[in-house]
Amino acid sequence: MFLAVVQEGGFTRAAERLSVSQSAVSRQVGMLEKEVRGALLLRRGRRVTLTHTGEMLARVAAGIARQVENVRDEIAEVHEGRRGRLRLAGGMSVCMYILPPLLKCFREVFPGVDLRVTSGSSEAILAGLRARDIDLALLTLPIVEKDLRVVPVLKEEMVVVAAPGHALTRSGWLDPGELAPYPLILYEFGSRTREAVESFLRERNVAFDLAMETENAEIMKAMVSNEIGVTVLSYATVAEDVRRGRLSFARFRGRKVYRETGWVLMREGDPAPPVTEMLAMFEPMRAELTSPLPPEPGASGRTGKGSRPAPLKRPRKTVRRSTGGRARR
Repeated sequence: MFLAVVQEGGFTRAAERLSVSQSAVSRQVGMLEKEVRGALLLRRGRRVTLTHTGEMLARVAAGIARQVENVRDEIAEVHEGRRGRLRLAGGMSVCMYILPPLLKCFREVFPGVDLRVTSGSSEAILAGLRARDIDLALLTLPIVEKDLRVVPVLKEEMVVVAAPGHALTRSGWLDPGELAPYPLILYEFGSRTREAVESFLRERNVAFDLAMETENAEIMKAMVSNEIGVTVLSYATVAEDVRRGRLSFARFRGRKVYRETGWVLMREGDPAPPVTEMLAMFEPMRAELTSPLPPEPGASGRTGKGSRPAPLKRPRKTVRRSTGGRARR
């Protein structure tokens, strides 16, 4: 009220602006003068002027009012998703093949949001979510935890990947048992994608030779292109390599194996506006983050190394039972 009196030049106008009685304004200013132990205003009729003490207090009060207004504006921008902080996390494949085009689009639309990205194992990322160090994660499923909200968003068919001209991929289709004679390269033990592949092969009684395990899909593709072995990856991970003739692929006949990816966040509490905006932004981009597979046998079109899958508009991207436990990817 003191600052309103200063800005309006009198008690009457200050009371009108604040929609209170003039006596209420006078009472509040009087209480403030008692607190600072000195007069703040000199009354001259209906007008007032500041004392030296009043000038000091008015400068401070005006600065505080500006800060409050700035904070109010910032809070409004956070609520509207235009400002704030978003701490995002994903596994290595997610960070290499899915997040880059999504993050580029998010930065263009929300340049005021402080965006931080972390790559790591699923276990480390889930711990970060629970510690509130991470706001949102994009992880390979399944994840079933009571305190977590999981939103499946991508389901990618996995294909056999080999060097160009490899016998496995010449027809574009194969039975799972045809993998048995060839060294197999898979993600590291504990990877959810690897578990999906191993489970798929076990159910079909396919024994295989595990030649290498790694956490990096790019390493797997480099080994495969140099004929160290073959692998099973999501088609989107290798679509560009197939298009450029660096790799070839074949689909499993009959029942397929899939890699499913989903958003993961804490169930308790409402998500921050930047989280909500990221979830909403992902939806219209789904088609750009996947690559269409060739048609089933009998349909028109070619498969395997001879196929020419549509290039991605934007980049994107797991048996034998082992022991030990490492990060799930």
